[in-house]
Amino acid sequence: MKRDNVLSLISIAKKAGRVASGEFQTEAAVKSGKAELVILSEEASENTKKKFRNMCEYYEVPCSVYAGKEALGAAIGCAQRSSLAILDPGFAASLRGKLEAAGVTKKDGGRAYGDNQGA
Repeated sequence: MKRDNVLSLISIAKKAGRVASGEFQTEAAVKSGKAELVILSEEASENTKKKFRNMCEYYEVPCSVYAGKEALGAAIGCAQRSSLAILDPGFAASLRGKLEAAGVTKKDGGRAYGDNQGA
């Protein structure tokens, strides 16, 4: 049930225009400093996960691995998505809380939800 809460909040953020989806847009959001949280699919390739974990660590953006490609895509009304960035600090904070409640650990990459240490 908690996964539904996370995906529902992602859907609301998308409707508010505060989500960048797909590898190219997610990368651009992280590098430009607009990304507040990056979410990667559990089904993303190891190369993609490593690329985003390293990038998020460098740019100090929290990063989590959550749900499958189809579930992430469906949450934002698109085809399969292996990565997305939340652009709003309020949505990002709420999502971090819901991810923690769903059992997603802080070691999944990037900043540990506000810590200045890397993963």
